[in-house]
Amino acid sequence: MSRPVTPLVAVDLVIEMVDRPGRPILLIERRNPPHGWALPGGFVDVGERLEQAAVREAGEEVSLVVRLKALLGCYSDPARDPRGHTVSAVYVAEARGEPRAADDAAEVQCCLPHRLPPVLAFDHALILADYRHFLATGEPAPLRGVPGA
Repeated sequence: MSRPVTPLVAVDLVIEMVDRPGRPILLIERRNPPHGWALPGGFVDVGERLEQAAVREAGEEVSLVVRLKALLGCYSDPARDPRGHTVSAVYVAEARGEPRAADDAAEVQCCLPHRLPPVLAFDHALILADYRHFLATGEPAPLRGVPGA
């Protein structure tokens, strides 16, 4: 039997800096295309759990150890990544310390969730809108693309 052709699997993180006033979140300026500001994250390695990938990516991109708090949602719009169909599990996480840009991140900045750069890469503006809703209500991201949802 042949293997199915499937989307790539990734993780992204909304990292709250709990040791800073207002609990700002981290964004990275991407070193590689597509360029722009984005949530830290990356592809899941074969044999790796989603949660392990999220913790690893935080260490690789912003040089922090994170504690995962919640799964915000899964994002699977085939057009969300210009490089190809990618499905991402997005986690809300907490961290302390001094973030440093590394790996695929050219720069890192702290932002309040309601004061973001005007243009974000991928579908990260949608993800951060869902995150603001999560902060206000405790509800995860809504189901999208489901008839009747």
